[in-house]
Amino acid sequence: MPMVKSEGVHKSFGSLEVLKGIDLEVQRGEVFCIVGPSGSGKSTFLRCINHLEKVDSGRLSVDGELVGYRQHGDKLYELKDRDASKKRREIGMVFQRFNLFPHMTVMQNVMEAPVRVRKEPVAQVRDRAMRLLDRVGLVGKADAYPRQLSGGQQQRVAIARALAMEPKLMLFDEPTSALDPELVGEVLDVMRQLAVDGMTMIVVTHEMGFAREVGDNLVFMDDGIVVETGRPRDVLSNPQHERTKAFLSKVL
Repeated sequence: MPMVKSEGVHKSFGSLEVLKGIDLEVQRGEVFCIVGPSGSGKSTFLRCINHLEKVDSGRLSVDGELVGYRQHGDKLYELKDRDASKKRREIGMVFQRFNLFPHMTVMQNVMEAPVRVRKEPVAQVRDRAMRLLDRVGLVGKADAYPRQLSGGQQQRVAIARALAMEPKLMLFDEPTSALDPELVGEVLDVMRQLAVDGMTMIVVTHEMGFAREVGDNLVFMDDGIVVETGRPRDVLSNPQHERTKAFLSKVL
């Protein structure tokens, strides 16, 4: 059973059709990279996976369970917000902008969701948070506030915060696009280690070197459809579709 399965997923905002029937599968332990021009539907698709956006038609499942819906007979029924939120806890997401709570320390940011949402014991969560901060190289910043950190450090805290909920799937929405070039590497290094550890990851990215080096599969999206898919090295070095060739000629 794949970790993520998308079958004919459509999504529109008013009259603008953003996703036009997305079919793809992400296997367990896989690093699945999505590339494409701005406005191609990449981020919208990512947000549909954890039901931050509701699909208009089609089916999305994570670990064999429908996202945001339950099936009864041949019909799908949308889950209540509370039930959908419970499912969302199993999916970690890291955004372009770090979205840290500015009034909380690094440690408090990482601990907040397990303590507040899952009602876990504070001491247990603090131990896990410290291990995660060590994992992302920020133990020494546990008592710092986000404003005292560089962009790369803030994004690493955001990754630790997502991991604190012990997700089965991690979604990254262009996690380095808001960073100065010299800070990109420190975030990608953390993501590389997650891949080595076997975390299933879907990464929307413009970092083609990362996709080539770490990715197991790569999808090129444009205008709401999957144009081309394959092994990253194959797609990046020998694209088959003219639209893929045109895109890559501008970014490589």
